[in-house]
Amino acid sequence: MINHLLIANIDENGLLSKSEQEEFCSYFQPKSISKKEFLLEQGKVCKLEGFVLEGCFRIFTIDAKGNENTIYIAARNWWLMDIDSFMNHEPSALNIKALEDSTVLIISEKDKAALYKSIPKTEKLFRIMFQKSIVAWQRRLVRNHSLTAKERYSHFIKNYPEIASKLTDRQTSSYLGITHEFLSKIKKQS
Repeated sequence: MINHLLIANIDENGLLSKSEQEEFCSYFQPKSISKKEFLLEQGKVCKLEGFVLEGCFRIFTIDAKGNENTIYIAARNWWLMDIDSFMNHEPSALNIKALEDSTVLIISEKDKAALYKSIPKTEKLFRIMFQKSIVAWQRRLVRNHSLTAKERYSHFIKNYPEIASKLTDRQTSSYLGITHEFLSKIKKQS
């Protein structure tokens, strides 16, 4: 069953019965994304929320100078979207691009609203998942402000080896907030 990973993800919170889990999954549609294809491009409104079944995505911005700044990486069993654009119907500041052939389960804003109406406790489920993602963002910000670049790199490689193996050095340095040249120095010292 294609939804087993999604069910395992939402079941961590223990809020939905088995029948509710099945109904929950029915609101999501599978979408295949080819390597280097965009799921969302900067300047367009984000109209979906996605759950990664297979593959990996890089979520990044491109600044006025043309520099790419990686915000986060979403791999198998991760959620992805531009929450600002999705909620406020504003053009996105983010790009979501597949690093490899990938499959995501997507839900539209309309279907998410219908899901909330059909299974009201899914609002609590998404709130809990959102809070967990805020905790992860906060921890990343703390690391970025309190650890050296070498320590951030070590943490990334140790905690996310599968993701790290999918990134180029330029993408890794962008994610860590350091230059490509500085990452090369760190790697030589390791």
